[in-house]
Amino acid sequence: MKYLYPALIGYFLGAIPFSFFIAKIKGIDIRKTGSGNVGGTNVLRNAGAFYGALAFFFDIFKAYLAVILVGDLGLDSMLIAGVMAVFGHCYSVFLRFKGGKGVASTFGVFLAIYPWSGLVFFVFWLLIVSITKYVSLASMVGLTCGALFTWIMGKDFWPIFLALSLFSILRHRGNIERLIKGNERKTDVVGYFFGKVKKN
Repeated sequence: MKYLYPALIGYFLGAIPFSFFIAKIKGIDIRKTGSGNVGGTNVLRNAGAFYGALAFFFDIFKAYLAVILVGDLGLDSMLIAGVMAVFGHCYSVFLRFKGGKGVASTFGVFLAIYPWSGLVFFVFWLLIVSITKYVSLASMVGLTCGALFTWIMGKDFWPIFLALSLFSILRHRGNIERLIKGNERKTDVVGYFFGKVKKN
């Protein structure tokens, strides 16, 4: 029972669909717009850089907060809270168990438990998305590199980080198919935030 509290904290914080609510401010139902994904990239494309940045931030922060709130209970509780925050984001009770793909929330878990792994994710994500404009590819590679870095550094919890990364990759099945076929949508994320790209 001692892990019930971190599991509940993680799930219900993670399940708060910030991307959905933020898009609603603009009168957009993000589930019915663009890719239909309840995540920051879809908000960015359809509501613009400001709202996209808010969505990214809060989807990262909710998972980060879930982990930090149970920090006094030890590493195991932090890992459980983190895993459940990602699960809550992807299967939100507030959206009939629909949700995003878990990239931002997994990044938040990385930052809370082992910030260096979060930094590795962000560096690879930014590098790849800047070069290729494929957010999905950048996300999958970044998460994998962050998890492998944790393994290289000898952290016992690296299998959890790897499992979270593989879980998110699994939720990118459609993106992987489109990447293979060469028709995955490109998004100039850097251009959006520097005002070079306007929302669609």
